[in-house]
Amino acid sequence: MNHAGAINAVQQYKKMGISTEIESASPHRLIQMLMDGALGKIAIAKAHMTEGNLGKKAQNLTWAISIIDGLRISLDKEAGGDIAQNLEALYDYMSRRLMQANVSNDVTILDEITSLMLEIKGAWDQIPESAKNIRPPMDQRPA
Repeated sequence: MNHAGAINAVQQYKKMGISTEIESASPHRLIQMLMDGALGKIAIAKAHMTEGNLGKKAQNLTWAISIIDGLRISLDKEAGGDIAQNLEALYDYMSRRLMQANVSNDVTILDEITSLMLEIKGAWDQIPESAKNIRPPMDQRPA
């Protein structure tokens, strides 16, 4: 197997592993994975930005924005109350700032958003195991 073939095989193996992890993940773990994904895409975009590879920078920032929008859409505003409302506003802010970073090639914006996401993820990671799978009673769930 040549080098390109080996790289392709490793990438396929990783995709299969990620797919398996997603299928068996709890909702809490899925959110962690999305946050990790956004952080990873921002880091890759930052590297491309500093190298002047604008196409790949834009591609990774677009992907990060999509992930953050997914996090925003997944918020349960009824059950989450003020916290969910605040997170929605913060995710919206983060998406807008990433768009600005893409246009202006401003690495400091990427650092700002990385810091914000790490703070949110740190709080999410601290949720006790006993609270991770709590679901509202059937009569209080959205239809």
